[in-house]
Amino acid sequence: MEQLNLFDDRERTAPLASRLRPDNLDEYVGQKHLVGKGKLLRRLIEEDQVSSMIFWGPPGVGKTTLARIIATQTKAEFVEFSAVTSGIKEVKEVMNQAEANRRMGIRTLLFTDEIHRFNKAQQDAFLPFVEKGSIILVGATTENPSFEINSALLSRCKVFILKALSEEDLTELLKHALKSPKGLGNMDISIEDAHLSAIARFANGDARTALNTLEMAVFNGRMDEQAVLHVDEEILSQCMNRRSLLYDKNGEEHYNLISALHKSMRNSDPDAAVYWMCRMLDGGEEPLYIARRLIRFASEDIGMADSNALSVAVAAYQACHFLGMPECDVHLTHAVVYLSMAPKSNSLYRACEAVKADIKELPAEPVPLHICNAPTGLMKELDYGKGYQYAHDTEEKLTRMQCLPDSLADRRYYVPGTEGKERQVGERLQEILKWKKEE
Repeated sequence: MEQLNLFDDRERTAPLASRLRPDNLDEYVGQKHLVGKGKLLRRLIEEDQVSSMIFWGPPGVGKTTLARIIATQTKAEFVEFSAVTSGIKEVKEVMNQAEANRRMGIRTLLFTDEIHRFNKAQQDAFLPFVEKGSIILVGATTENPSFEINSALLSRCKVFILKALSEEDLTELLKHALKSPKGLGNMDISIEDAHLSAIARFANGDARTALNTLEMAVFNGRMDEQAVLHVDEEILSQCMNRRSLLYDKNGEEHYNLISALHKSMRNSDPDAAVYWMCRMLDGGEEPLYIARRLIRFASEDIGMADSNALSVAVAAYQACHFLGMPECDVHLTHAVVYLSMAPKSNSLYRACEAVKADIKELPAEPVPLHICNAPTGLMKELDYGKGYQYAHDTEEKLTRMQCLPDSLADRRYYVPGTEGKERQVGERLQEILKWKKEE
């Protein structure tokens, strides 16, 4: 079979992500909260009223692309350099040229990629020229500007937060890549929409990763006798190093797997629970979503039987946030096994649901006056707080004061279970209730 050559001319030697870089805001994908019709940044660009700004967001969301679009639509001279390759000498040279341009009535738009990598001295070199208006500084960073950029410089820049692209945004971009003459539009490519969605999920908000993955898959595609290039699941599996490509985070399989995880932990089956959790990760599920479900489980299905379960689940969420994939898989495993083996109780869940049902179905009762706050003299005259009994003043640290409204006085929402530490809680509650009934 003749080897496919996608790059027959020099104009097509650049990576797909570079070839598809949009030239205007109408072609720009994502960030509708900033550049959608009528939004602030779009108006500033279209009216050529751009001032110094910082683009803050994860990799591959369009920070550099947006700066280039500004460059094509502004009347300023565009200068670009990276903090990785430029030192204080290069900064001063650019600043001096910008000052010379200013004297001739020419603005300079300076785009600085990875501006957080500049040290304090290099950032300070920008300051006087930003203040004088010699340059319009547009910086891009993946780090929190509050921590990585000098406060004096940051105070003179507007910070725009760019969000990770949605799966829909990335799928739209991939479809455009397949149709555009600048992309793969000159080829006859057969690839299912489900596979494009799988690439979009795999990219996790990064347009560059999505386009690079598509390009790699096309490079390795299979061409039939009609010169149609086929990209199938096996090829994508190799390119993405993922087996469960058709796992849909918004579809039935998503809910089936999270249900399997939840019910396996509830049934104290750590082997099944870890299996279903890893299946979700293998399919591209966001680890923080799994961690959030574990936090819910810790209170809904364990609760007072082992209150430490909630701390373990929250710690797992924080670990996932700090490390991300693939390192955080072991932290999720830690939490899943702990929750599976913990004693189970749904008493808190049942108490919460019972209260919500009463609130929905019964009249909204006023707070009994004796437990109302009385911050003013008038409220005291109206008997706010009258008869309140301070539990700490008693030997038992208890009072027989009624805290529910009269119509709900006999309600018992929380009924402790008998597993784990909740047995002790139940015994304590029975002692309290018995004491309160005694005169």
